[in-house]
Order: sequence, then structure tokens, then C-alpha cells
Amino acid sequence: MARPGDALLVDAAKYDHRWLLLVLNAALATTAGLLLPAALASTVDMALAGRFDSPTVLWLVSMVSVEVVGDAIGVVLAAAITARVTARLRHRVSAHLLELGHPSPFAAGDAVSRVTGDSAIAGGIPVIMIVLAVTVLSSVGAVVALALMDWRLAVVFLLSVPLAMLLVRTHMRLTADDVATYQEVSGELSARLLDAVSGLRTIAASGTAEQESRRVLRPLPTLAAAGVGMWRTQAKMIWRAGLLLPAVELAVLTAAGFGVVAGRLTIGDLLAALGYVALGMGVVGQLPALTTFARTRASATRLAEVLDTPPPRRDAPAAPASTGDLELHNVTVGSALRDVHLRIPAGTFVAVVGRSGAGKSVLAAVIGGLSTPDSGEVRRDGEVGYAFERPALLGATVGDSIRYGADAGKRRVRAACEAAQVHDVVVRLPQGYDTPMADTPLSGGEAQRLGLARAIARDPDLLVLDDATASLDMVTEATVDKAIEAALPGRTKVVVTHRAATARRADLVVWLVDGEVRATGSHEALWLDPAYRAVFTGGDE
Repeated sequence: MARPGDALLVDAAKYDHRWLLLVLNAALATTAGLLLPAALASTVDMALAGRFDSPTVLWLVSMVSVEVVGDAIGVVLAAAITARVTARLRHRVSAHLLELGHPSPFAAGDAVSRVTGDSAIAGGIPVIMIVLAVTVLSSVGAVVALALMDWRLAVVFLLSVPLAMLLVRTHMRLTADDVATYQEVSGELSARLLDAVSGLRTIAASGTAEQESRRVLRPLPTLAAAGVGMWRTQAKMIWRAGLLLPAVELAVLTAAGFGVVAGRLTIGDLLAALGYVALGMGVVGQLPALTTFARTRASATRLAEVLDTPPPRRDAPAAPASTGDLELHNVTVGSALRDVHLRIPAGTFVAVVGRSGAGKSVLAAVIGGLSTPDSGEVRRDGEVGYAFERPALLGATVGDSIRYGADAGKRRVRAACEAAQVHDVVVRLPQGYDTPMADTPLSGGEAQRLGLARAIARDPDLLVLDDATASLDMVTEATVDKAIEAALPGRTKVVVTHRAATARRADLVVWLVDGEVRATGSHEALWLDPAYRAVFTGGDE
């Protein structure tokens, strides 16, 4: 039965054309393997006859050499092809996940599991298909070789084929569901674990480590059951195959023995018959590869789920009157924001305030273009710079992390760091701006300021700061604010904040309550409302 990921596997299998070399190499090695029992038979008959025939010995040595060298070349080619196909799949899936935007329909940990684990498993499809195809051809070739030796041997062997095919079919059917469940639950477990790791400080502060551990590990019994199911199925098939092979060998050996007695076969032919029986039963011996093939299909299905998810529709926003203008019309995002309507003129300093869970970060994500609203319209114009409370500093060096995503030279990078009040920190590093990020110990505030510098380096028309100065003291925050105004004069700035001092400096305050705009206005005007004051003082509304 076809699965959604089968087309992806076909496309992946054809990506690296070196699979043709692998097929050619496998054909040579398989041919040598099929000729080897016959060469061994001739050599044994020669030895029993008490004579020495150089061509016979050379033939045997040649077949052994070709098979050994072919296997070695096959290992190298298989590793190279698998690596390249895996990289291709990871690139496609990663690019599509980025295209899906934020928030993604796939949890972060699950997405990581698909990009890493599932892509690696699916990347082995060319090698698995070639191995299985070669095994089938070897089996067919072995039957033909038996028939050429004595048609009776081929008939005896063919009587076992229906039972062998039944074993293979049963194995594939019983393994498919367990493999799919195992892959799916592994992704869910990764998603839960990543969420827990991201919120370690919150978990520790709230004393909910034990409850969180239970939540993260809740899918573990299902994962264990799927793993045990795969193991039991494979174990059952292996011992059945282990009984089938000797039974077939005994039957063929008995028929060959009668052939020797009747003078149709030699002792060497009897040994060759045993070798061909082993080759003929190769498909049954490839049960682990069949399990891997089932895992490959399950992984490809998970990758196809990502690639088949259409990216959100992003209509080109109507251009506002001037660069930096921002308008939101009846914007709704799930239960986080409801019917938000705002108009922010260019050059306005906006503070977004509210209690935890009010929807501040979601509003910032919508304004900055990181999240698409479920309904409503967002109109913005110009370049957007975004800074986070916990920035992910990407790039090989400090300078690279600041210019990441921006066409900024050294002068602009330095100016951005000076505006973010982090230049003095950077120049004290062993190699300054060329210091590798891996060798750069940063406090929370320093990391925040580097993230802020990265946003400033984009020279944005709209700067969105989502608690991006939360780790700074109020004096430093005020200094940074003035430096940003000097570096980016007249730019629109939206700041998510919990500090009354920051709201006081803003031109406009947007007060959120349970995902709705409770009020907008100056901090001084809103301060007259006790509920607004409670946002900063922690009192009851």
C-alpha cells in the first residue's frame, strides 16, 4: 500500500547519480558471488582428482577477489550516497520549516527530530533499495544455477519459496505499525524534552520539576511498547528463518546426494548446491534490512507531512503612508489576541504592557512579522529589526552573529554594538569581534545586548524589542534607549516591557488584558487607573 512518503523516497533515491556506480559495483560483486560456488566446486573436484589446474585455481581466486573488493567499494559508495541524500533531505525540510514561519505547525522538538533522525533514516533509501534488489537477483540467479546443475535441485528449492515469501510478507505487515508508532512517539518525546529544556529556569523556580518529568516521559510507555513490538516481530521472524534455511539446505542436500549416487553430480557440485541454497534464501536473511526499509518509509511519511504542509498565505500588505507606519485591523491569533486594532504613526515609541499571559509577546511577533494572524490584517512598511529576551546568537564569531541576516560591514557592526552598550564587552574578548562564539562567555544581559546590536545593525525602519532589555538595570536600559534613538533617529520602536520607567519614556502605551487592548494612551494618563498601576506593582486589579 502506497504511503505519502513513497514519492519522496523515489525522488531522494534518484538525487545522487552515484547510485548507478553502486548498482554496477553490486552487479559485479553479485556475479562473482554467484560464480564463486561453481569455482569452489571445480577446485574441490580438482583436489579430489589429485591434480593441479592453474586456470581453475586462478578462477577461484579471481572470484573471491572481485567479491571482496566489490564489497569494500560498496561500503564506501553507500556511505557517500547516504550522506549526500540525507543532507539533501535535511536542506529541503529545513527550508520548508522556515517557509512555514512562526509559529510552526510542528513543535520545535518534533521538527528537530524530523530534520535530524527521520532525514538520516530516509537518506539510506538508495542503498537499502539496491541491497534488496541485489538480494532478489542473487536469489533468482541461485535458482537458475541450481537448475543448470540439476533441475531436481531447483524444484526442491522452489517448494520452499512460498513459505519464505509468507515470512517476508508477515514480517513487513507486523512491523509497519510498530515502526510508524515508534517514529511518531520519538518525535513527540523530543518535542516535550526540548520544551522542558527551554523552560528549565521557570520549572526550577516554580518547583514543578517532578510534574514536568512525568509530562515529558508520559509517551515513554508507548515508545517502549512499539520498540518491544518491533523486537518481538523481528525475533519471531529470525528464528523461523533460522529453521527454514537448514530445512531447505537438508532437502537440497538430500536431492544432491541422490544426484551424486546416480552420477549426475560430483562432490564439488554438492558443495556448490549448498552455497546456492544460502544465496537463494538471501531474502529471508535480509529481515533486518526489511525492518530498516519499514522505518525508512515511516520516516519519509513524517518528512512528507512537513513538505506537504502549505505555507501560510502572506498577502502583500498595503503600503502605509510612510516608512515605519504600522497598522493592525481586527487582528486575532488563537486565544492569545482578539480583535486588536491599532494605528502607530512612523517614528512612534510604543510600550506594550500587561500581566504575564496578556498576549504581549504574541502581539510583538505579529507586529514584527514572525507570526501570521488567524484573521485580520497587518500593514507595515520598511525593514524590521527584532530583538528577544533570550536571543539565539548564530554565527561563527561575535561579529558574524551581529551581522547575521544583515548586509552590515565592520563599521556598522561596531556602531550597533556601541548603541547597544556592548562594544566595551566585545573589545575585551581575546580576539575582539573575531572571537569565536563558542569561546565567548556571556551573561544574560550581555547576550541580550548582542541580540539588540544585531537588530540595530539591520538599520530597521521598525524596531521590535520583546523584553530585549529585561536583564539590564534601569540606568543601563535608559542609556541604551538614548543610544538607539541616536543611532536610529525617527524610527518606529515597539517595546514589550514590565517596567513603569520604560512605559513612562514611551510616546504611546498599549495596555493588554487577556489578549485584548484594554486601553492606549500616555503612561501618565493610564496611571490614573488602579488596574493599570497593578500591572507594575503586582497588586489586584
